[in-house]
Amino acid sequence: MVKTLNKNEALHCADVFNNYFGQFSRIDQYMRDQKMAQIETIPAPLPGMGLDSDMFDDFTMSPEVMDLEVVELDNHTWDTCINMISSHSNMVSIPGKALKLAVKEKNTGKFVGFMRFGSPVINCKPRNTLLGNVPELTSFNKTAIMGFVIVPTQPFGFNYLGGKLLAALCCSHEVREKLNKKYDMNLVMFETTSLYGNSKSASQYDGMKPMLRYKGLTDSDFIPMIHGKPFKDLQNYVESRTGHLVPENASSRKLKLTNAIIGLVKRTLDGDDLKKFNTTITNAKLLTERKRYYVSNYGIENYIDIVNGKTDKIVKAQNYDRFYDNELIEWWRKLATKRWTKLNEDGRLRKDLEVWTKDSKIDIIR
Repeated sequence: MVKTLNKNEALHCADVFNNYFGQFSRIDQYMRDQKMAQIETIPAPLPGMGLDSDMFDDFTMSPEVMDLEVVELDNHTWDTCINMISSHSNMVSIPGKALKLAVKEKNTGKFVGFMRFGSPVINCKPRNTLLGNVPELTSFNKTAIMGFVIVPTQPFGFNYLGGKLLAALCCSHEVREKLNKKYDMNLVMFETTSLYGNSKSASQYDGMKPMLRYKGLTDSDFIPMIHGKPFKDLQNYVESRTGHLVPENASSRKLKLTNAIIGLVKRTLDGDDLKKFNTTITNAKLLTERKRYYVSNYGIENYIDIVNGKTDKIVKAQNYDRFYDNELIEWWRKLATKRWTKLNEDGRLRKDLEVWTKDSKIDIIR
């Protein structure tokens, strides 16, 4: 049975979109609203009992003496920590592969950052250009992984180039083997995108050859989503009239629900009402961004042939051994020591731990 809305119901839904997206003129406004909606759902910890005490905060420590290790965290701990420190609104329930890691400084026993790996998005223009085609999914999912979250604690990120440390470790053979073992993969390609896209001219992933290489900009022709109570109210309003639009266990369910509701509205409205709604959707898409796309081949020379299913035998490039944890950490340590020393000499070291709360004044784009 075809699901439909009557005209008054479609106008109500259109007004929700018009009113919600009408309040934003810039991407940072939309991102802050998205983050604040998520913060509202997180219960406040008891005094002195929060995980913020587990975040690295000894900014007198030189990178030269830091002892770093990559550890795997349970879902609850990782989710709580990332929502506390990240300016992005991170999804908790994600279908497909999911490996959640943290980097810990062993002298202090405190975290300096967090990473999450998952199944790559299905379609990506710069990836298709790199591979020479749209990859066959079975082979691609066996050989490629995406870094969805690569976030240092702050101000560790600022003081010590923490984003580059985490990104480098994402490309390590040790992490690669964790994924190979967990998901029976033959992993040869790591990919990620910048968080802020074209609202910033640079990314923490720039200047990281050969670990990561920039391969172009993604497309951004998709509708951003409504967040928090407005979305829940809209979903309940529509599904109380149509029944479930998307299966409960569907991947990217919120995105699919949004697109389904937009489709219902467009099929019902006409004339000036439809024109106004289409304008709202067009303007909303301007709030999304083209992301900078980066790839690592782990020092594997023939990674494109493996991803494309032409062979499963790995040919090591000359720089293959540079992708082990100890090599990557030493690469970072030299850069971080130079930066930390300069900031310290200039009196510009940041010393206040940045943690998101309802009252946070943290810059959404950092």
